[in-house]
Amino acid sequence: MKKNIKLLALIALGLAACEPEFDREVSDSGFYSAGDADFSNYVAVGNSLTAGYADNALYVQGQRNSYPNMMAEQFAHAGGGTFTQPLVDDNFGGLLLNGTQIADTRMILEFDADGNPSPVNLDETPTTEITNTLEGPFNNMGVPGAKIFHLAAEGYGNVAGVGSTANPYFVRFASSAGTSVIADAAAQNPTFFTLWIGNNDILAFATSGGVGEDQAGNINPATYGSNDITDPNVFASVYNSLLTALTANGAKGAVANIPDVTSIPYFTTVPYAPIPMDQATADQVNQGYAEYNQALSLFVFLGAIDQEEAQRRTINFQASTNNPAVIEDEDLTPLQNPLTGEDIPNLRQTTAEDLIVLTASSFIGTTVGGDPTKVNGVSVPLGDQWVLTPEEQELVANAQTQFNATIKGLADQYGLAFVDARAMLTQVAETGIPYDGGMLTSTYATGKAFSLDGVHPTAKGYAMIANAFIEAINQTYNSTIPIVNPGTYPDVFVK
Repeated sequence: MKKNIKLLALIALGLAACEPEFDREVSDSGFYSAGDADFSNYVAVGNSLTAGYADNALYVQGQRNSYPNMMAEQFAHAGGGTFTQPLVDDNFGGLLLNGTQIADTRMILEFDADGNPSPVNLDETPTTEITNTLEGPFNNMGVPGAKIFHLAAEGYGNVAGVGSTANPYFVRFASSAGTSVIADAAAQNPTFFTLWIGNNDILAFATSGGVGEDQAGNINPATYGSNDITDPNVFASVYNSLLTALTANGAKGAVANIPDVTSIPYFTTVPYAPIPMDQATADQVNQGYAEYNQALSLFVFLGAIDQEEAQRRTINFQASTNNPAVIEDEDLTPLQNPLTGEDIPNLRQTTAEDLIVLTASSFIGTTVGGDPTKVNGVSVPLGDQWVLTPEEQELVANAQTQFNATIKGLADQYGLAFVDARAMLTQVAETGIPYDGGMLTSTYATGKAFSLDGVHPTAKGYAMIANAFIEAINQTYNSTIPIVNPGTYPDVFVK
């Protein structure tokens, strides 16, 4: 059996971007109108998506290609003012705290000696020291990692709380140690704002393979774990308070909802059946699971599980390039050895309904410690953190549905432009979105819409998002802001 599965070895790279120009150049500021809006002081509030985060890091080029910065450049044609961002110090990505690295550098695509491409972290030392605080204010108030309640949390920019109650990215540009993101945003008296928040309130749970809790019914965020799903009532209350603060002086704005996790490459790239195996190896592995499979029949006889669950838990490999992986599933019925009282592992093989996370691709099918009898995903089951099961997906979907209902309802209540990011990214995943010179899809690395972390867009993807906001703004406020051309922006970086 192959000892390693190269996730990208089968991807035919077509990374040369077409970069045509629009037929009509955007140059005459008098040609465009702000309509019923005022773009003279635009403030963007959100998380990593607003900040311009890409390739698993925040770096200067990504910030300059953030969708709010693109929008501000277009707003300038209709009275938009200066748009400032808390730029980091390099294009490496990563952060330092008192000289110690606390965040990874950005990912790039690198080819090994056999010509197989793989995402790797840039081999550089970060230079962005978070204790070197910046003097604002800043129009881009996107804070990577922020959940909705973090935006209203005082002290979220206090360096003394990094690692617990504070965010290292906000530490760099908070106006004071005790302020909050929304306080600094509202203090700028924006005439126009965008708000895209809530993704992390379900995404952290999803990307951790469901290693967290659904906090529905718990209205105290201070008790939440970092991977927990936010209570819908907390979400609604905080979202309303954010809009109240941003619209206090009559500002107009635009908001966006939360996409499906199944629309991003982080969950759709690794197939549910990634294990190649010849007949001899399959026979050997099946022999190793024979005792486990036989015990399932005993548990059916004892009434501990039914025949359907026994079938679900049965492990069977075949001579195939596409065998499902063996995983631990905490949602299976707990079983104990009737003779010894020891717990029986909750094992099963993946199905088409499971989502194996992107980061698992680096080790599925590899041996543990060079021992050929210990193979990840075969004799060594994948842990819970590497697979988002159907039960866990349902928790995410239920919360997302409630969050999105809140966002749309409050957008209507406040008379704001509404961007259906969920529908847009579903289209990217299912059919792709054309642009002048190509097609944006969710195919990992080559689809051009998503960066190498499989979650955040490329610059082309952010251009697509900027256009979605601009189109919603034009429709709501009778403005004529020009859209951007995604083809003029880069996608993934190849070393």
